[in-house]
Parts: sequence; structure tokens; C-alpha cells
Amino acid sequence: MNMMQVMQSVVWAVLLWPCLVSLGVPLECKDEQGSIILCASISKEKLLDRVIQHAELIYRVSEESCTLFEEMFVPFSMRSQRNQAGYTCATKAFPIPGSKSEIQQISDKWLLHSVLILVQSWIEPLVYLQTTLDRYDDAPDTLLKKTKWVSEKLLSLEQGVVVLIRKMLDDDMLTTSYYEQGVAPYDLQPEVLESVLRDYTLFSCFKKDAHKMETFLKLLKCRQTDKYSCFLH
Repeated sequence: MNMMQVMQSVVWAVLLWPCLVSLGVPLECKDEQGSIILCASISKEKLLDRVIQHAELIYRVSEESCTLFEEMFVPFSMRSQRNQAGYTCATKAFPIPGSKSEIQQISDKWLLHSVLILVQSWIEPLVYLQTTLDRYDDAPDTLLKKTKWVSEKLLSLEQGVVVLIRKMLDDDMLTTSYYEQGVAPYDLQPEVLESVLRDYTLFSCFKKDAHKMETFLKLLKCRQTDKYSCFLH
């Protein structure tokens, strides 16, 4: 067993517990005429395209939000203290394949379930961010709106990925769970410095994971046409 296979086994052992959960309500999509239809009623190719577009938007807004928070609340001298203070990303167990051989070895199932677990691991932390941002005296309305928008769109992305898994893997039931380290309880009245560093960590880590979601979905799309020519730059 090579290193990539070992890593996949470790990730699945840690993140996928034998807990069956029912599929959620299918995401509503719009057709070419703008009419609302259920995502389950469109082809998997079109659904994958829409899910990718969703992930792209989420990543772009997460970048904007992280930059805005950093500029507003994080002095330059503090930006290197995040890791030193022990604030690290909880979902770092998902490595992006770094070579063509690694890309060829991973499965569509691994990609789809990895995206779903990443999405689910951020639902609760983003709700927390909305709560804690309300306590900042000078939090710009733009940042509050972006955080709320991303939180809502993440739920839509979850629904889309669930339908996509059903279509591509013929899974009527999924074995998934929240990544517990990503949804740890939050103290709603921490010290100011601690609060800023923790929130900055959440923005930064979500941006990284949003990029992984987008990357994995685009890799999945590439593999549908030519599995052996896909490569991440």
C-alpha cells in the first residue's frame, strides 16, 4: 500500500463513522428559462457544473471576507501569532493530491465524500461567526452580510453534493458525520485578543477548506472526461 492509499485510509477511518443518516431535501435549481426545478431531476453533468459554480462563489466570498476581517481587526504584528497560540485548522487531514499518480489513485467516492464532510464540518462554525461578529463594535455591514450569505450557500452546497452523490454513486444512504473537531463548543465571551485570533483562524481555515471543496469538485469533473490527463497546478 503506497503513501496516498494509506492517507486515504486514515482520513476515512477518522472522519467516517458507522452512523447512517438520511439524505436531505434536494436542492432547487433553475433551468435555462429561470424556472425552479429540483436538482434531482437534472442530469448529473449539469448538476456537477452547478455545484462547482456554487463552490467557486463560496470560495471567492470567503477570500473577500477573510481579507476584510484581517484589514479591519488584525494588526500586522498579530497575523503571525495565530499558529503560535495554538489556533490551527481542524480539517487539515484532507490533503490535496500533489502529483498525477496520486490523482489517478483516488476515487470519485473519496472526492465526493470529502467535499461533503468539509461542507458539513463548517455549518456550525459559520453560524458561530455570525453570532460573534455581532459583538464587534465596528464590524462593517458588508462583512456581516458576506458571512451570512456564505453560511446560507453552504447549506445549499450540502444539498447539491448529497444529490450528486446519489446520482453518481447510487447511494441512497450516506455514512457521514460532522467532523467533531470542527464544531467544538465556543465560549461566547472570550477575551478580546483571544476572540479576534480565534475568529481570524476560522476565516482563514474556512478559506482554505473552501478552496479544497472547489478543487476536489473540479478534479471530479475532469475525471469524468479523461481520468488520466487530470493534473492540479
